[in-house]
Amino acid sequence: METTPQLVIDCADPRRLVGFWAGALGYVPEPPLGGHATWREYWADLGVPAEELPAGVGETPESIVDPAGRGPRIWFQQVPEPKVTKNRLHLDLRVGGGREVPLETRIQRVTAKMEGLTEAGATVLRIMDKPDTAYYAVVLQDPEGNEFCVV
Repeated sequence: METTPQLVIDCADPRRLVGFWAGALGYVPEPPLGGHATWREYWADLGVPAEELPAGVGETPESIVDPAGRGPRIWFQQVPEPKVTKNRLHLDLRVGGGREVPLETRIQRVTAKMEGLTEAGATVLRIMDKPDTAYYAVVLQDPEGNEFCVV
């Protein structure tokens, strides 16, 4: 049996994070299956009871996919409790090009991506600039406070 990974991010507002992360990763909102207009219609057609579909759930996309089919599906699961501690898992957005790329070029690439993400609602937590090891990364939070890095 094939195992396909899916990343699930708990959140308060799936619609907000779908937009943010689709832009950050170059993903697209996942269209409903089977020609349905919404995921809610799709789930209802499968026989999911209405009481399992709270108001608003499935009316807008709650997942994103890589249009090239290489990356994992990411689902934004609405939960009632707020985020209170540091993530135990986070995403690294690798835009610098790796150590074979000159540090100055990597810094420019990381900075450009960081600026675009902050315009989209991210917050910079810290810049990790270690010239003695040629390491440069930025730690950010998405609009709901989930940490991620741009390297």
